[in-house]
Amino acid sequence: MSSLQPFTSNFKDNSTEAGFQFTFYCDLCREGFKTEFIECKSNRSGKLLKSVGGLVSAAAQMSRKHSVGYGLRRGTDVISERFRGMTPQWHKEHQVAFEVAQNEAKRHFQRCPKCRKWVCETDWNEQATLCSNCAPRENVEVAAARASKMVKDIQGKAQETEVFTGEIEGKQTLCPQCDKPAGEGKFCSNCGHNLSMLECERCGTQSPSGVRFCGECGNRLG
Repeated sequence: MSSLQPFTSNFKDNSTEAGFQFTFYCDLCREGFKTEFIECKSNRSGKLLKSVGGLVSAAAQMSRKHSVGYGLRRGTDVISERFRGMTPQWHKEHQVAFEVAQNEAKRHFQRCPKCRKWVCETDWNEQATLCSNCAPRENVEVAAARASKMVKDIQGKAQETEVFTGEIEGKQTLCPQCDKPAGEGKFCSNCGHNLSMLECERCGTQSPSGVRFCGECGNRLG
């Protein structure tokens, strides 16, 4: 069986009976780098994987535990189980291909000396020789701070700007019967007078209940 010794536990083995390929992930952004595919020379005589459709990545299995040592051990066990039944020649090629893939991937990762995480080039601060989580880039922080301050200034300016110049009035409907606030219902809340609008039979203009003549044409109402 292949005994893989990865430089980082955060990886996925994409190998099949046809060949070998691996994906290594950044410990910060989780972006993956997939290595070049290496064809298996003995694939014609090799046996098929037990379950190609049900492959489980070592990275997914290792995420269940926080212990790095446990993760490395479990990752190796999972990979060994996935490829159980392959020929000894396939396993030898698998081990060699993994070493080649690691050398390829290491050129795209840096290990932070403070937090010990392996990070991609995007999350590596070259000036501080630390990951961007331990040593944020100055230009990025300045730009973010300026943007945050700009939003606060805009909000502050908006608070000082008058955007409504109308008048706010609290109007109440007075009952034509008792001359008191009638409320919002169809009948006066004080005397019970019907507050429904009257429609003029001549011109169709609506007038408050209690009005005797239409204000539009003078026709007698009711």
